[in-house]
Amino acid sequence: MSTSASLPPRSGSRPGGRSARIRAAVHRAVEELLTDQADELLTIPVVAARAGVHATTVYRRWGSVGELLTDVATSRFSGNIVVPDTGSLRGDLERYVSDVVKDLNDPDTLPLVRATIGAAGEQGADACTGERRQQLQAMLEREQARGGRTPTVERAVDALLGPLYYRAVFTSQALTLEWARALVTHLLPD
Repeated sequence: MSTSASLPPRSGSRPGGRSARIRAAVHRAVEELLTDQADELLTIPVVAARAGVHATTVYRRWGSVGELLTDVATSRFSGNIVVPDTGSLRGDLERYVSDVVKDLNDPDTLPLVRATIGAAGEQGADACTGERRQQLQAMLEREQARGGRTPTVERAVDALLGPLYYRAVFTSQALTLEWARALVTHLLPD
């Protein structure tokens, strides 16, 4: 009788195993490189050296800098902002844009957003904004359930996220809470 018959079946990957440690080390290396050495070109060999893994390991798992940055951004921005519930859509959106402003003003966040959008294009933009879009949708649906009138999700994205990200990523203009709250006023005039 074989002793292997009594062993539990192996799964594809172990949570907390080698794969998870490599992913965490590579993610940490990307974030450090983006904030520490903005002048150095972010490449797979540079990330691998900082993470203490072989470049082949990084290429095998992510394939390109764009895919790697998309994974880092998706991980970073998932569950990052709690959907506000102040009792009114205006209050929810004002708190929401304030939270987005704080996040985009974080010195660790903006380099990641810029690099991800620059290297991964539309896929990178989705990684940076996808969850935020879902949060907007949740606020709008909650307001509709309360019987309130709401703009479409597309209109809210264009009026709020579009200007916030444009200003943060492509200009040197400051993201201020007052300016962000004014976006809500333009979206929801009295």
